[in-house]
Amino acid sequence: MYLTTTAQNLLLWISVAFLTLIGQVNAQIVIGTPNLGFSQACASEDFNTYSATFIFSPESGLSTSNQFSVEMSDADGDFSNSVTLFTSQPGAITASPATVNFSIPETTAGENYRIRIKSSAPVATSSGSTPFAAYFKLQDAPFTINNLVSTGAFCAGGSYLLSIDNPGTGSNDSPLNYPSLTFNWFKETGPTTSVFVAEGPTLTVNEEGTYFVETNYGTCTSNSFSNRVTITQAVSGEANATITSSLGNPYCPEQGLTTLTTLGGNSYQWFKDGVAIAGANEQMYQTNESGTFSVQVDLGECSASGSIDLESQLFESDINVDDVNTLEEGETLTVTVTTNANAPIYEWFYNTILIPGANGASYVASDFGDYSVVITETVGCESTVEYVFSIEETLDMFPDVSNIPNVISPNGDTINDTWVIPQQYTTGTNTEVTIYSNRGELIFKTKDYQNDWPQNDLNLNSVNQVYYYIITTTANETKKGSITVVK
Repeated sequence: MYLTTTAQNLLLWISVAFLTLIGQVNAQIVIGTPNLGFSQACASEDFNTYSATFIFSPESGLSTSNQFSVEMSDADGDFSNSVTLFTSQPGAITASPATVNFSIPETTAGENYRIRIKSSAPVATSSGSTPFAAYFKLQDAPFTINNLVSTGAFCAGGSYLLSIDNPGTGSNDSPLNYPSLTFNWFKETGPTTSVFVAEGPTLTVNEEGTYFVETNYGTCTSNSFSNRVTITQAVSGEANATITSSLGNPYCPEQGLTTLTTLGGNSYQWFKDGVAIAGANEQMYQTNESGTFSVQVDLGECSASGSIDLESQLFESDINVDDVNTLEEGETLTVTVTTNANAPIYEWFYNTILIPGANGASYVASDFGDYSVVITETVGCESTVEYVFSIEETLDMFPDVSNIPNVISPNGDTINDTWVIPQQYTTGTNTEVTIYSNRGELIFKTKDYQNDWPQNDLNLNSVNQVYYYIITTTANETKKGSITVVK
């Protein structure tokens, strides 16, 4: 039987459509929900690398041009305006499961971010991950409010304004230098408790109490917090005006002028030893003298006063070694102190015992143990400064061991604290070392192993915890086993 030309063309078209449909079916993949390698993303300039692991199937469904990408939602978990955090090179990821690393943007701030994985060829998208808190800490250091004055006062029916100092004094790193940051003010309710009061860079206070402010990094633990300020209401029209010295008290005039600062008010008058200082009518007063300095502050409907007995004493100095130093047997360490003290005297101690004849600015140490040096200024700001340091024997981080250990005890006694493996698998060999938890979670991966796992506290919740390792050499030779961590 012969087909007509029309019938032949129809059959050919149906065959092509069928093959195309089969190809499209074969070109589909499914991407599993990404598994986060972290619980929170508390990023900073010093650390901003996070990982996620995902599976996909089938592996054969990937095009050679495929790229996987990591997308992050907004702070509410919505992907409508998602941000791409990472995109792999074409064809770079071909095996499942896969782990990708990414960094979060500096504008990240919220408690309910999610990520998802997308592929380009074929196009597929995973479900969103579990929610996680994520913040980029643009500023993460203590800062000052109220010019570092620890008190403030308001008149009955009035208020007191607390504000973050910008730039503040000395080395104060004001978070106001970072416009995207927000702030939460708190009032202390006990020695270790507080209650949220308000948001913003300033706080108007009309209730007595002790207040402070923190940069809003949510549940990400932060060092970006202020000093405490205790606010009181003036009693019988008079309040206490605390005075602070920028160089401390005692202070050394050789450091320059110290700045005396009191609480904020409408006008000021400073006194030295009971005598008014002409022209000293600002919130701050600078001096290089010693004596009793006092101030009268006009608060409007009431006033405040305070005084400080200012003394000079301190000098500058430095030492050229760390708190803890290491040496090999037979080596020596030259320790040198520098100072601007007038006519200084030096005393060196070994294990709290004075070293005879060691009375110079340098000392050559050769024994393991605890040392200290005391510098005494004998002219001018007669005072002393002590530096304490120790010398320990150098630990061999890459001993020539023959076997891969299966038990470690990271208890800080320097014995079997880390997993030490044969040198043929450590740094410089490009051997890949991966460690998994007993739940199959990837917790460590490197091609430059330094014999330093675990690097952090594992938070063991049982006496013995089991982990699993895979060591893969550049020749694709593998070693597998378990590691029991003894608590």
